[in-house]
Amino acid sequence: MIEISHINKTYNLGKSNQTIALNNVSLSLQKGDWLMVMGTNGSGKSTLLNSIAGTTKIDSGTIKINSVEVQDLPTHKRSLFVSRLFQNPVLGTAPELSILENFRIAFLHTKPKTFKLGINTAFENKVKEIVSTLNLGLENKLNQAMGSLSGGQRQALTLLMTTMDNVNVLLMDEPTAALDPKTAQLILTTTQKLVAEQNITVVYITHQLKEVLNYGNKILFMEEGKTKFFVDETEKKTFKIEQLSQWFV
Repeated sequence: MIEISHINKTYNLGKSNQTIALNNVSLSLQKGDWLMVMGTNGSGKSTLLNSIAGTTKIDSGTIKINSVEVQDLPTHKRSLFVSRLFQNPVLGTAPELSILENFRIAFLHTKPKTFKLGINTAFENKVKEIVSTLNLGLENKLNQAMGSLSGGQRQALTLLMTTMDNVNVLLMDEPTAALDPKTAQLILTTTQKLVAEQNITVVYITHQLKEVLNYGNKILFMEEGKTKFFVDETEKKTFKIEQLSQWFV
């Protein structure tokens, strides 16, 4: 699904503030893998995510998704099979539009520009069914403006929007950092359900040790742009919080 081979990225090359963000990083993920990415600030986590998304162009190496090299593809072309959920719940939605209109925009995002879709009864029923899985009662408020909702509600809806069209890869950049514990749990359990039902490959950045232990099937710990520790699916099943804590020492 995702094959990353020897990728490198240096910012401000040759200058006094030169920073090596990615140093010969290689990674292989299959369909249905949920990789939890950890590391201190500046370790290369976000650069790795941005490299997969296409918002950061790597200096060398290859990135393959479904056996197709994508490192030279622009962001809008990668968005046909790569979706992203940001830390800030405000990002990814149009606050002045209704919930239903936001879902329509998300659905059209992966369609050809000539493709037209009105908000008909069939589409509205589809959105109601999707939104009802959150158990927040928002399926009965589809005409409410997105901007009137809480940050947690918007984040949960955005998660559903980014995956409504069977994407292959979901990138999640600390999506629960700004949320209360209850809503954070909702985001995690919903992601877990989506991975199981749609076989999505997830790359998830977090600083929460309990999230890493309780969710996902693989762990990557980065330091100074390199892979310092990697835990595969078998080892993850018996991994302890003490082992995670020791990585930061």
